[in-house]
Amino acid sequence: MGRKSAGKRARRVSGPEYTPAAAGPAGKGPGKGITMARRSAMIIAAATFLMGFLAGAGFAIYNSGPSPGGASTASTGIDYAARAKMLETEVARNPQNTQAWIQLGHVYFDTGRHARAIDAYRKALALKPDNADVLTDLGIMYRRSGQPQRAVETFDRAVAVDPRHETARLNKGIVLLHDLGDREGAIRTWEALLEINPLAMASADQSVDQMIRHYREGHDRKGATR
Repeated sequence: MGRKSAGKRARRVSGPEYTPAAAGPAGKGPGKGITMARRSAMIIAAATFLMGFLAGAGFAIYNSGPSPGGASTASTGIDYAARAKMLETEVARNPQNTQAWIQLGHVYFDTGRHARAIDAYRKALALKPDNADVLTDLGIMYRRSGQPQRAVETFDRAVAVDPRHETARLNKGIVLLHDLGDREGAIRTWEALLEINPLAMASADQSVDQMIRHYREGHDRKGATR
């Protein structure tokens, strides 16, 4: 579903605190020791998902990083304004610096500037198109900016690059279910995830297998009619 942005950032979708997935070692995806820009997202999304799951409500996407919305220096210990300025200066001076574009995208991701994050991630992908973590974070930004179909397409691109990218698959299912109303498509997506990892978790306390049963049996609908 990061820094966690996930989220799994490769982004924000879960975990205590994440490091941008994109900043992790090349070729490593969730479950392989990657610190995705949205491993944090995964963590946060996972917690949000669990609450929504228990309440029978829609679940927020997993991304890999901290919750966006303008986190302050006091609450995070990070001076986002200074970091953004430094990275903006770097990419202006050296527009071929892929990592600088990725890190700038993470700063925008973490501070809720979706359009700018999308632009930064796209610039990074123009230089290195086979980064599944950045594609996953980009998909989350598309979803948060009200473009769920583009989010799904971008998660598909992440999976094409790394077929074992669990976060991209998990996030795709969430968008299909909660944004596009495609319950069966979401379930099929999560079933494909289980083929890769039968023990995959949707949150700290909920397995993907349990989540599939929950939606297949319509428990969310039952809760909504009470």
